[in-house]
Amino acid sequence: MKVLLIQDVDNLGYAGDVKKVADGFGRNYLIPRSMAVLATAGALKQAETIRKAAEKRRAHEMADAQAMANQLTGVELYFERRAGETGKLYGSVTSADIADEIKAKTGLEIDKRKVALPEPLRQLGEQEVTIKLMIDVATSIKVHVLPEGGILERERLSKAEEEKLLAEVEKPAEVEAPPEVEAPVETEA
Repeated sequence: MKVLLIQDVDNLGYAGDVKKVADGFGRNYLIPRSMAVLATAGALKQAETIRKAAEKRRAHEMADAQAMANQLTGVELYFERRAGETGKLYGSVTSADIADEIKAKTGLEIDKRKVALPEPLRQLGEQEVTIKLMIDVATSIKVHVLPEGGILERERLSKAEEEKLLAEVEKPAEVEAPPEVEAPVETEA
Protein backbone atom coordinates (compact mmCIF):
# COMPACT_ATOMS: atom_id res chain seq x y z
CA MET A 1 0.00 0.00 0.00
CA LYS A 2 1.27 3.49 -0.83
CA VAL A 3 0.77 6.22 1.74
CA LEU A 4 1.50 9.94 1.93
CA LEU A 5 3.15 10.78 5.24
CA ILE A 6 1.56 13.70 7.06
CA GLN A 7 4.06 13.63 9.94
CA ASP A 8 7.71 12.63 10.27
CA VAL A 9 7.87 8.95 11.18
CA ASP A 10 11.03 7.42 12.67
CA ASN A 11 12.71 4.84 10.44
CA LEU A 12 10.25 5.56 7.61
CA GLY A 13 10.44 9.11 6.29
CA TYR A 14 9.53 12.78 6.51
CA ALA A 15 6.17 14.50 6.10
CA GLY A 16 5.22 14.85 2.43
CA ASP A 17 7.04 11.68 1.35
CA VAL A 18 5.17 8.92 -0.47
CA LYS A 19 6.17 5.52 0.88
CA LYS A 20 5.22 1.93 0.16
CA VAL A 21 4.42 0.16 3.43
CA ALA A 22 2.91 -3.15 4.49
CA ASP A 23 -0.90 -3.12 4.37
CA GLY A 24 -1.28 -3.88 8.09
CA PHE A 25 1.25 -1.20 9.12
CA GLY A 26 -0.53 1.44 7.07
CA ARG A 27 -4.09 0.40 7.91
CA ASN A 28 -3.58 -0.37 11.62
CA TYR A 29 -0.88 2.07 12.69
CA LEU A 30 -0.16 5.01 10.37
CA ILE A 31 -3.67 5.95 9.18
CA PRO A 32 -5.51 5.66 12.57
CA ARG A 33 -2.81 7.79 14.25
CA SER A 34 -3.10 10.45 11.51
CA MET A 35 0.52 9.97 10.53
CA ALA A 36 -0.36 9.17 6.91
CA VAL A 37 -3.19 9.03 4.37
CA LEU A 38 -3.67 6.78 1.37
CA ALA A 39 -1.68 8.02 -1.63
CA THR A 40 -4.65 8.93 -3.85
CA ALA A 41 -4.50 11.43 -6.73
CA GLY A 42 -6.05 14.15 -4.54
CA ALA A 43 -3.64 13.49 -1.70
CA LEU A 44 -0.64 13.55 -4.03
CA LYS A 45 -1.60 17.06 -5.16
CA GLN A 46 -1.30 18.19 -1.52
CA ALA A 47 2.09 16.49 -1.04
CA GLU A 48 4.13 19.60 -1.89
CA THR A 49 2.09 21.80 0.48
CA ILE A 50 2.48 19.26 3.29
CA ARG A 51 6.23 18.99 2.59
CA LYS A 52 6.80 22.79 2.76
CA ALA A 53 4.79 23.18 5.97
CA ALA A 54 6.63 20.25 7.53
CA GLU A 55 10.03 21.70 6.61
CA LYS A 56 9.20 24.95 8.43
CA ARG A 57 7.94 23.08 11.48
CA ARG A 58 10.93 20.71 11.38
CA ALA A 59 13.40 23.62 11.33
CA HIS A 60 11.79 25.11 14.44
CA GLU A 61 11.66 21.72 16.23
CA MET A 62 15.26 21.00 15.19
CA ALA A 63 16.46 24.20 16.89
CA ASP A 64 14.55 23.29 20.07
CA ALA A 65 15.87 19.73 20.03
CA GLN A 66 19.44 20.93 19.47
CA ALA A 67 19.16 23.32 22.43
CA MET A 68 17.82 20.48 24.57
CA ALA A 69 20.65 18.19 23.45
CA ASN A 70 23.18 20.85 24.45
CA GLN A 71 21.63 21.05 27.93
CA LEU A 72 21.83 17.27 28.31
CA THR A 73 25.49 17.05 27.28
CA GLY A 74 27.58 15.96 30.23
CA VAL A 75 24.63 14.99 32.45
CA GLU A 76 25.34 12.09 34.78
CA LEU A 77 22.56 10.28 36.60
CA TYR A 78 22.95 8.13 39.72
CA PHE A 79 20.56 5.36 40.73
CA GLU A 80 20.81 3.25 43.88
CA ARG A 81 19.26 -0.18 43.59
CA ARG A 82 19.37 -3.38 45.62
CA ALA A 83 21.83 -5.81 44.10
CA GLY A 84 23.18 -9.27 44.70
CA GLU A 85 26.82 -10.11 45.35
CA THR A 86 27.50 -10.64 41.64
CA GLY A 87 26.33 -7.12 40.77
CA LYS A 88 23.01 -8.19 39.28
CA LEU A 89 20.11 -5.97 40.32
CA TYR A 90 17.01 -7.33 42.01
CA GLY A 91 15.00 -4.78 40.04
CA SER A 92 16.04 -2.68 37.08
CA VAL A 93 16.52 0.90 35.86
CA THR A 94 14.02 1.59 33.08
CA SER A 95 13.72 4.32 30.47
CA ALA A 96 10.89 5.83 32.56
CA ASP A 97 13.23 6.03 35.57
CA ILE A 98 15.85 7.79 33.44
CA ALA A 99 13.30 10.25 32.00
CA ASP A 100 11.99 11.06 35.50
CA GLU A 101 15.51 11.61 36.85
CA ILE A 102 16.37 13.89 33.90
CA LYS A 103 13.29 15.97 34.71
CA ALA A 104 14.22 16.13 38.40
CA LYS A 105 17.85 17.07 37.71
CA THR A 106 17.57 19.43 34.72
CA GLY A 107 13.90 20.37 34.54
CA LEU A 108 13.66 19.12 30.95
CA GLU A 109 10.63 16.94 30.26
CA ILE A 110 11.61 14.06 28.01
CA ASP A 111 9.27 11.34 26.84
CA LYS A 112 10.40 7.89 28.02
CA ARG A 113 10.18 6.63 24.42
CA LYS A 114 13.01 9.00 23.47
CA VAL A 115 15.38 7.20 25.84
CA ALA A 116 16.97 4.64 23.51
CA LEU A 117 17.31 1.79 25.97
CA PRO A 118 16.90 -1.60 24.24
CA GLU A 119 16.23 -3.27 27.59
CA PRO A 120 16.24 -2.07 31.21
CA LEU A 121 19.58 -1.85 33.01
CA ARG A 122 20.02 -4.86 35.30
CA GLN A 123 23.73 -4.63 36.21
CA LEU A 124 25.70 -2.35 38.51
CA GLY A 125 28.11 0.02 36.86
CA GLU A 126 28.27 2.89 34.40
CA GLN A 127 26.57 2.93 31.00
CA GLU A 128 26.16 5.39 28.14
CA VAL A 129 22.49 5.86 27.30
CA THR A 130 21.38 7.59 24.08
CA ILE A 131 18.56 10.14 24.18
CA LYS A 132 17.02 10.41 20.69
CA LEU A 133 15.26 13.78 20.60
CA MET A 134 14.46 13.83 16.87
CA ILE A 135 15.27 11.76 13.81
CA ASP A 136 18.57 13.60 13.31
CA VAL A 137 19.25 14.86 16.87
CA ALA A 138 20.57 12.58 19.59
CA THR A 139 22.82 12.93 22.62
CA SER A 140 24.15 10.55 25.23
CA ILE A 141 24.27 10.70 29.01
CA LYS A 142 26.07 8.61 31.62
CA VAL A 143 23.98 6.48 33.95
CA HIS A 144 25.62 5.11 37.10
CA VAL A 145 23.87 2.25 38.89
CA LEU A 146 25.15 1.93 42.46
CA PRO A 147 24.37 -0.65 45.12
CA GLU A 148 21.98 0.52 47.79
CA GLY A 149 24.12 1.35 50.84
CA GLY A 150 26.82 -0.98 49.57
CA ILE A 151 30.55 -0.88 48.96
CA LEU A 152 30.42 2.24 46.81
CA GLU A 153 28.68 4.14 49.62
CA ARG A 154 32.07 4.75 51.28
CA GLU A 155 33.43 6.31 48.08
CA ARG A 156 30.72 8.94 48.17
CA LEU A 157 31.50 10.03 51.73
CA SER A 158 33.73 13.02 52.05
CA LYS A 159 37.20 12.45 53.44
CA ALA A 160 36.31 14.16 56.73
CA GLU A 161 33.24 11.98 57.25
CA GLU A 162 35.29 8.87 56.52
CA GLU A 163 38.00 9.85 59.03
CA LYS A 164 35.36 10.60 61.65
CA LEU A 165 33.74 7.19 61.15
CA LEU A 166 37.09 5.41 61.32
CA ALA A 167 38.02 7.26 64.53
CA GLU A 168 34.74 6.23 66.15
CA VAL A 169 35.27 2.59 65.18
CA GLU A 170 38.91 2.45 66.36
CA LYS A 171 38.36 4.27 69.66
CA PRO A 172 37.49 1.72 72.39
CA ALA A 173 34.42 2.51 74.32
CA GLU A 174 35.35 3.97 77.70
CA VAL A 175 34.03 1.89 80.53
CA GLU A 176 33.04 3.93 83.52
CA ALA A 177 34.21 2.53 86.83
CA PRO A 178 31.57 2.38 89.52
CA PRO A 179 31.99 5.10 92.12
CA GLU A 180 33.99 3.98 95.10
CA VAL A 181 31.92 3.38 98.18
CA GLU A 182 33.55 4.43 101.39
CA ALA A 183 33.69 1.77 104.01
CA PRO A 184 32.19 2.79 107.35
CA VAL A 185 34.85 3.89 109.77
CA GLU A 186 34.73 2.02 113.04
CA THR A 187 35.21 4.16 116.06
CA GLU A 188 36.30 2.86 119.41
CA ALA A 189 33.82 3.56 122.11
